[in-house]
Amino acid sequence: MRLGARLAIVAVTALFSIGRPALAAPPQTPPAADLATLQQQLNALRSEYDAKIGNLETRLKAAEDRAAAATAAAPVATAAADAPPPAEGEVVIAEAAPEPMVHTSSANAMNPGISVVLNGNYVATSHDPAGARIAGFPLSADAGPFSRGFSLGESEVTLAASVDPYFAANLTATFGRDDTVSVEEAYVQTTTLPAGFTLKAGRFFSAIGYLNERHAHNWSFIDMPLPYRALLGVQYGDDGVQVRWLAPTPFFLEVGGELYRGDHFPAGNGDRNKPGTETAFVHAGADINDDSSWLAVASYIHADASKRDTGGDIFDGNTDLGILSGVYKWAPGGNPTQRNLTLSGEYFFGRQDGTFNAVPTRRNENGWYAQGVYQFTQRWSAGLRYARLGDVGAPLTLTGSALDGFGHAPSAVTGLLEYDSSEFGRFRVQYTRDMAERRDNDELMLQYTVVYGPHGAHRY
Repeated sequence: MRLGARLAIVAVTALFSIGRPALAAPPQTPPAADLATLQQQLNALRSEYDAKIGNLETRLKAAEDRAAAATAAAPVATAAADAPPPAEGEVVIAEAAPEPMVHTSSANAMNPGISVVLNGNYVATSHDPAGARIAGFPLSADAGPFSRGFSLGESEVTLAASVDPYFAANLTATFGRDDTVSVEEAYVQTTTLPAGFTLKAGRFFSAIGYLNERHAHNWSFIDMPLPYRALLGVQYGDDGVQVRWLAPTPFFLEVGGELYRGDHFPAGNGDRNKPGTETAFVHAGADINDDSSWLAVASYIHADASKRDTGGDIFDGNTDLGILSGVYKWAPGGNPTQRNLTLSGEYFFGRQDGTFNAVPTRRNENGWYAQGVYQFTQRWSAGLRYARLGDVGAPLTLTGSALDGFGHAPSAVTGLLEYDSSEFGRFRVQYTRDMAERRDNDELMLQYTVVYGPHGAHRY
């Protein structure tokens, strides 16, 4: 073996003999001073990291504020640039820029929600409804019966949106069975008034009674009860203002009032400087237990009529009408999906004072109805309603007129069967024994209702 190879073997052997003890030795624990130094370094790194993150957040917030302020203050800056420079020694007080309006990034953020309600009817009657009337009560044009055969019911299109943080707006256009288009409701309403107050202005249904504020697709039956048709022209709505106050009580308590132009029945021709109709109402309700709840309503309406025309009959005078309403609702465990029951009734009482076809007239009017709708299984409901008006009579000079009930107290009995294909689709069949005049009339009505688009929640 060569000398160089021997020397290499000796060197490698020596290295292994030296390194083996070093590898086998256990690691040594660093002293406590070194641990303290490491901990101080970690704390310093953490503090430096937190400071940098805080600085980045501050700079980002400042950049956002500058961008928003520049957008909001652009008109102000333009005006300031056009203004003459201040005179020497003049003190200039800078006005604060208005608070910037917050916009969302969505392209549809300012578009209103649009909902559509389609109604269709089929009506069969034993007597021609064209000449139907309610004995002793002159009717407005809207209070007549449905026409025979197929027809488009009261379908509607609603546009609703929040205008800004302070107001919401609503517009509802209806398509009647006579192919006319009208504005049913169009109003603005406050959303942030303090102390439980809400203001509404425009055209809207009054909050009197229990059913009056509901749109046609939310009626409990296909048509409204006799007292609403005879005394309110189906339901009272007009141009005006409304104030509501929600009391801070452990139960529901709402008080309100309205001032209207006075164009709608029982008022008429409200072309005057003062309101033609005033109303007041109180709503109260609470839960009885987990299964049931109640609502009570007391309402009052005063309406002035100037040459109100109802089918050629002219009335000048005023109407005072009070309404007492009661509602009871039941659903097992508060869940109405499978079964639920709604019982409701209202009593109407009032007085008309004025001239009817130039004949002085003063008479008391009254009426009532009671109804119940029971959902006995999922999607299927049945309802029953009885309504009646008092025989109020007429002066001898108005015998045979629309005020003459011929000693007959109008009434009607109605039965309903309903199938809901979903919460957006509904099919109804309704039968009414109409005894509103001396000749009884049998009415069979079929209806479908379809709702699509975002739709607001209905009232209790």
